[in-house]
Amino acid sequence: MDTSLPSRVDVPSDVLFQELEGEAVLLNLKTERYYGLNDVGTRMWQLLTTGGDVNAAFERLSHEYAVSPEVLREDMAALIAKLSDIGLLKVE
Repeated sequence: MDTSLPSRVDVPSDVLFQELEGEAVLLNLKTERYYGLNDVGTRMWQLLTTGGDVNAAFERLSHEYAVSPEVLREDMAALIAKLSDIGLLKVE
C-alpha cells in the first residue's frame, strides 16, 4: 500500500504544546480539549512542527528508529490525519 504524506504541516495559533517527561500534552484552545501523545508521537510532533517539512521529519525519524520506511510512513500519515481531524495540525 502506497501511503502518501503531505509536504508541509503547520500548528494553528490556538494550539498549545507542553512536553512532560518525554510525553506531550496538547490543548486546543477552541474546543478546550486536551490530548496526549506518547514518546514516539511526541518525537514525531517535535520534528513535524520544527519548520513544518514532513519529508525532513520522515528522514530524521527513519534514522532515529529501527522501523521500515513503509511502517514509518503509515504511522506518520495516521498521526498527521488524526491531528488534522481534531484541529491540532493544518496540512498545507
